[in-house]
Amino acid sequence: MSEELIFYTNPMSRGRITRWMLEEVGAPYRTEILDYGTTMKDADYLAINPMGKVPAIKHGDRVVTECAAICAYLADAFPEAGLAPAPQDRADYYRWLFFAAGPVEAVLADASLGVKPTADQERMVGYGSLAAVSDALEGAVKGKRYIAGDRFSAADVYVAFQIDWAMHSGAFEKRQAFIDYCTHLNERPACKRVAEIDGPVPS
Repeated sequence: MSEELIFYTNPMSRGRITRWMLEEVGAPYRTEILDYGTTMKDADYLAINPMGKVPAIKHGDRVVTECAAICAYLADAFPEAGLAPAPQDRADYYRWLFFAAGPVEAVLADASLGVKPTADQERMVGYGSLAAVSDALEGAVKGKRYIAGDRFSAADVYVAFQIDWAMHSGAFEKRQAFIDYCTHLNERPACKRVAEIDGPVPS
């Protein structure tokens, strides 16, 4: 595809995930920096994302929001980058990409708000508990370089960012499996370019 690729973001947002993915893809893109409470809520951007949140991408006439969806879309739109397994090998790819988008996102949001379900409520919420999510992720990455097979994929972009952020914010314990998994992924040139472009991760 040769259509223009536009990236809507703010450096202090989950847009950093999309930036990493775009840098891995290697296709040219244009960045539109939006501000919270002002340009994110303007009519022009609400036509892109009615939620008034970033990130979002526009690729030709196609709009994609939500980080996991953007990662999956870009992997498929630019197959030459090799960021998605073959269709028959995508079980772990889809499983952990959307586990990070669902239970991980939800439990980290609740943890940041000081929300902790009771034992009875754990049966109702999709993530169960922070411990359950942490244990599941630890099992998924322990002893592995990549979460979905023997090659780097879009799932690693999303999962590694979430784990790294959760450790950085104190929501997750700094378990050795998490440190080992994230350390070598953070050394990827595309990941390093995110910090060069958007600045360091905020404390």
